Amino acid sequence: MLRKLLSQSAVALFWLLHFLPPPALAAIGGVFGRALFVLGRKRREVARINLELCFPELAAADREKLARDHFRVLGRSILERSALWWSRRERLERMIRIEGAEKLRARLDAGQPVILLAPHFVGLDAGGVAVAMRFDSLSMYAEQANPVFDRLLLEGRRRFGDQMLLTRQDGIRAAVKAMKSGRPFYYLPDLNTRRREAVFVPFFGVPAATTAGLSRLARVAGAAVLTCVTRALPGGRGYLTEIGDAWEDFPTADATADTARMNAWIEAAVRAMPEQYYWVHRRFKTRPVGEAKLY
Repeated sequence: MLRKLLSQSAVALFWLLHFLPPPALAAIGGVFGRALFVLGRKRREVARINLELCFPELAAADREKLARDHFRVLGRSILERSALWWSRRERLERMIRIEGAEKLRARLDAGQPVILLAPHFVGLDAGGVAVAMRFDSLSMYAEQANPVFDRLLLEGRRRFGDQMLLTRQDGIRAAVKAMKSGRPFYYLPDLNTRRREAVFVPFFGVPAATTAGLSRLARVAGAAVLTCVTRALPGGRGYLTEIGDAWEDFPTADATADTARMNAWIEAAVRAMPEQYYWVHRRFKTRPVGEAKLY
């Protein structure tokens, strides 16, 4: 009972934040991120290890600055979710601009299933809202242990249009069926994967356990793969979601090569805005047989 009351109080406080103007919300979020860096020892160390693995060419001081910059934009993105979950559509349309939506619309109008390849940048949730406000779409959902937060996240994801959420248990058939019905799949591919489900392909030169799901889904569904990257803009000016052109010659008969291509593209996107990638995730947790743990 106490846990539920504390959770509801936290949600109420979070709800109040969405009334703040965007620059103020972003500024407070940056301060919150600095506090997370100081207090969140485990995630701070995960970020440091990831950055050392991925940017060995940088001086230690430069990597430390990058880690701090990441926590500031991460804290901002966390608090700005209050706007994503409760602000009116008109405000969110000003807050989250989208470019390239016509590319997605053209594919859907032609009757082709579409996968939106959306890597784990801090603007990921904002990008999901940008798509959901314009298209009935499909995305994955992981049930939360706390029922208060689980309900909040579910309602936030379903605010606009007719959104379909799948869990891991729903399987590939449900995803393919939804895509063939005209729902673009907002697909998040770049989290650590269990060894029995993974292929090990390079990510910043480090073998990373990666799902080959993008290649398999695209092949089974006959889907076009369009990139979808969301950038947090400076000065509290909101977010920009950019939908790219469909990949050519994808998928191939070689799922491992396709997955390596995906990781190489994500790496290039990360290098364009390194502070905004989700460095607090243990991306290299699963190691090839015989390799030592990294975290």
